[in-house]
Amino acid sequence: MTSALEVPLDPKVLEGLPQPPTITLQSPKDYIFDPRENIVIHCEAKGKPHPSFSWTRNGTHFDVEKDSKVLMKPGSGTLVIDISGEKAEAYEGTYQCTAHNEHGTAVSNNIVIRQSRSPLWSKERNEAIVVQMGVSLVLPCRPPAGLPPPVIFWMDNIFQRLPLNDRVSQALNGDLYFSNVLPEDTRSDYICYARFPHTQTIQQKQPISVTVLDMEAMNETVAALYNITDFYSGDPAGERRPGFMAPLGSSSTKMVLRGETLELECIAEGLPTPEISWLKESGEMPSGRMSLHNFQKTLKIVEVTEADAGDYRCTAKNSLGSAYHIIKVTVKAAPFWISAPRNLILAPNETGVLICRVSGEPKPIISWSVNGVPIENAPQDPSRAVEQDTVIFSSVQTGSSGVYQCNASNEFGYLMANAFVSILAEPPRVLTPSNNVYQVISNRPALLDCASFGSPIPVITWFKDSQTSIQDGDPYVIHNNGTLEINVAQPLNSGKYTCIATNNLGIKENHVYLEVKEPTRILKQPEYKVVQRNRNAVFECKVKHDPSLVPTTTWLKDNGELPDDERFVVDTDSLTIKDVTSEDEGTYTCIMNTTLDQDSASAMLTVVEEPEPPADLELTDQRERSVQLTWIPGDEHNSPTQKFLIQYEDLLHQPGVWINLTEVEGASTTAHLSLSPFVYYSFRVLALNHVGYSRPSQPSRQYRTTPAAPDENPSDVQGVGTEHSNLIITWMPLTGFQSNGPGLQYKVQWRQKDVDQDWSSETVSNVTQFVVSGTPTFVPYEVKVQAVNDYGSGPEPEAVVGYSGEDFPLSAPESVQVMVHNSTLAEVHWEPVASSTVRGKLQGYKVYYRRERGLHEAEAEAEQQEQVLTFSGNRSEGRLPGLQPYSLYNLFIKVLNSKGEGPPSNGKSFETPEGVPGPPSFLNIINPNMDSLTLEWGPPLNNNGRLTSYTLKYQPVNNTNELGPVEVKTFPANETSFTLANLKSSTLYKFYFNAQTIKGSGPTITEEAFTIMDTTVASRQVDIATQGWFIGLMCAIALLILVLLIVCFIKRNKGGKYPVKEKEDAHQDPEIQPMKEDDGTFGEYSDTEDHKPLKGSRTPSNGTVRRDESDDSLVDYGEGGDGQFNEDGSFIGQYSGKKEKDTHEGNESSEAPSPVNAMNSFV
Repeated sequence: MTSALEVPLDPKVLEGLPQPPTITLQSPKDYIFDPRENIVIHCEAKGKPHPSFSWTRNGTHFDVEKDSKVLMKPGSGTLVIDISGEKAEAYEGTYQCTAHNEHGTAVSNNIVIRQSRSPLWSKERNEAIVVQMGVSLVLPCRPPAGLPPPVIFWMDNIFQRLPLNDRVSQALNGDLYFSNVLPEDTRSDYICYARFPHTQTIQQKQPISVTVLDMEAMNETVAALYNITDFYSGDPAGERRPGFMAPLGSSSTKMVLRGETLELECIAEGLPTPEISWLKESGEMPSGRMSLHNFQKTLKIVEVTEADAGDYRCTAKNSLGSAYHIIKVTVKAAPFWISAPRNLILAPNETGVLICRVSGEPKPIISWSVNGVPIENAPQDPSRAVEQDTVIFSSVQTGSSGVYQCNASNEFGYLMANAFVSILAEPPRVLTPSNNVYQVISNRPALLDCASFGSPIPVITWFKDSQTSIQDGDPYVIHNNGTLEINVAQPLNSGKYTCIATNNLGIKENHVYLEVKEPTRILKQPEYKVVQRNRNAVFECKVKHDPSLVPTTTWLKDNGELPDDERFVVDTDSLTIKDVTSEDEGTYTCIMNTTLDQDSASAMLTVVEEPEPPADLELTDQRERSVQLTWIPGDEHNSPTQKFLIQYEDLLHQPGVWINLTEVEGASTTAHLSLSPFVYYSFRVLALNHVGYSRPSQPSRQYRTTPAAPDENPSDVQGVGTEHSNLIITWMPLTGFQSNGPGLQYKVQWRQKDVDQDWSSETVSNVTQFVVSGTPTFVPYEVKVQAVNDYGSGPEPEAVVGYSGEDFPLSAPESVQVMVHNSTLAEVHWEPVASSTVRGKLQGYKVYYRRERGLHEAEAEAEQQEQVLTFSGNRSEGRLPGLQPYSLYNLFIKVLNSKGEGPPSNGKSFETPEGVPGPPSFLNIINPNMDSLTLEWGPPLNNNGRLTSYTLKYQPVNNTNELGPVEVKTFPANETSFTLANLKSSTLYKFYFNAQTIKGSGPTITEEAFTIMDTTVASRQVDIATQGWFIGLMCAIALLILVLLIVCFIKRNKGGKYPVKEKEDAHQDPEIQPMKEDDGTFGEYSDTEDHKPLKGSRTPSNGTVRRDESDDSLVDYGEGGDGQFNEDGSFIGQYSGKKEKDTHEGNESSEAPSPVNAMNSFV
């Protein structure tokens, strides 16, 4: 069977299509109007061509044009009836609207029009009611029937609502129920009011008077004033079991329609006032739709379903018993839709159905009409067949369009629906706009629309990039409406898509485009923050998104907008909250939105600060030496209390000073405090959390402890003599807090140790020392100090050993001997003095020694400084390091105690043997010639023995940094100069020079110098030097260098010192190099050479060769230490640019001039 064609909503399509009428708006089936306003009965419809409208009233044609009070709106079927000055009742009735065009007729529901009514209360006289206290009572309301029914409430004569409670309640019918009456219920103005909603009028019943009598309190005289028949009830007024006032009996029934609201009511009487409870006996009550009202007396269930039918038990219970009532609920149903008929568009020769599926209780009766006429009375149509709730169409033909009405009814109401059948022949149309661009996020579904219309229904096919045919299947789904769905869109799915709509009348295509974007993701999410108050909180929110999408960042606080506060600063990828307060706590959410998706992340902010100070300090369990302190903790401000610190103030001894007493855990609010006597205590408590300490609490009340004897004695007791005949006893005094009472004194006791004698004592006050005079020199004493006050003495003190004063030692060390180990070290020995002669605590021995002269000197040197070495403890020997070789020394020894030094021992002389000499004082090279150099030198400043000779070693250095063979010469000790002959001209020589004693050679000093160039040989070496072009080239170079020098000179004068040498080192200019001797070209030997060792020399272990730091020669050779030679006389040094300046400083002019030096002088 062919599927029904949907009616297109596109106005451009609808405009060209024929369409039977369709009702779009109508008034409700039951229309109650206010007689003060016009009656408006709505009826709107659409169709092509636009339909015309007519009305029936009470089943007959209603001629609108003949009634001047009735107006039909143009282009519409809506009626406006002006009832001013007319009797509104004349227009009451049942109305039905008909909309008709050439393709069919649609009809509205039957609309029942009724006038709202608010009738007056019938005249009645209410008798006064007199009741005995405790009985039940019902005050009837019985309002007049209105349309719609009125709203009931009870008030007094000053329009104040009467109070309702579980004892006094208003029933659903408006009656006022008293489960039992009390004297306070007596009043004369119980008034029932009825408010009519449509007319907004209120009617009132005549007041009812109620008097409640307490029969036990009335005497016989008063009782005689009332006729017994006037009483509302003669039942006893005592306590009784519950009974039901409404509904009556043990059971009742209730019918409710499906979808409406069920209200069940149980009102009970009894004393004490009963409590009401509800239970469904055959199942559970719907918790989401059920509620209790009127103090549990009314059970309400909204949107009733068939499952709500059953037996409901209400139970009334008080202390004397219980009663129950069963309400049997049945659920009926007016007709309701299961499947309403839908408009049907068919092409010629197609088949279709109209289905009208309804349900209800009892089962509804279904009838069909066509164009407002019962289908059995309508013209016969062979293509149509009716089967109960279904109309079947087969092989339909053009011209059989029409509107069909389905009516389903039972005793509780009816349903009526219009559905047209339109026979169309239309070629395909694609309703989706062409070239639509769909943008989706990767990994999400993509839906590409291809809404179409045609009759017969077009078949939809899809192509990608105009080539690939798309079949229904993973990853594609082609829906019945033509929509193409990609379950999980990927970037490769991006591109151009074409949908083609085809039926037997034509073909139509449309192009759309899909762009798959990268998802928006928050890479750096905000994190939970715990921030101290008045500090800054920063939440980060860094996002990754598709480059073609622009995200917008939104921050929320507790799912609402951020506070309008300049402290909240939103940046590109962060939120900063400055100077946070406790009000800033909450959950902060970062939302990153694009036009296609969003991502969000949240984090909480917790603000912490110091806790509030504890409060309500209270002292309990008060005793002489203890008290219990309790307090109430303050607000922790989100940081748990770690501990409490208890401090006290001693108002008697140290007012204004708070001292830490003890600490307790943060979970405690009580501390047991140990106290001292004779203190005026005041306590306070501080709370500590992670942030810090709170402010101190308010001080507790003052608590005074009674005086007592001291608990402790002074500390740090010492006995020390300052003179040889005294002993000073000192101690650390007790504080006022430690005194335990008034009248604090100190009992000082002493006696000589190991001597059989009694203790001597003295009591003092306000001092911290006591002097014992007339003591022997440096003898041990036992001393002790005890605290005493007006209430007794402190504990027995422990004795401390001290010594009386010291005196200078009496004797000197004897048997002084010296053992010389080598030229710089000697060992001295002595006999220790007797302990009795020390006369104090032995500190050690002092050795005084002095160098008198060198052994090679005839007289002693002037002003030789005396040296002292102290050897601690009871020593008998010591070593004297750092002596000077070949010298005469003298020494003596003294014993040392705390008082000072004793007499010196006898002097003792000793000599040190010879050692190696120091370096020669200088080495100068003078008178350079082509083949000779003259050397001058000076003897060492410290010979350290008898000089035996001098040794000179020298070797040439060529232009390739190679060292030549070493020559060695030895000179007598008395010689100070020598001329070296047979040297090579224009050659650099390196010299190594040291002195010797019988102990060996001393340190070596170095120097270097050039011999003068042989001009005759130079002129014969290269004939090119005589060529004119070469001379011209050299002149040009010299002129260029001169110009450069002038420029440098000008720059130096303008800009300060011009660092030529630094520029050379920095730029490594190949043109500014020394010249080779053999061909005059610029050679390799340079002070900018890359740390290369000379050929034939050894690289030091650190791999470094120092560069020249002076400008008096082209290259300097030197060692980091003493020069060394192999057995064959070859030099085992290192090539270095650092001179030993201490050996030749100030002799720069001694260097021989050379062409290389001359060239170097230009730079």
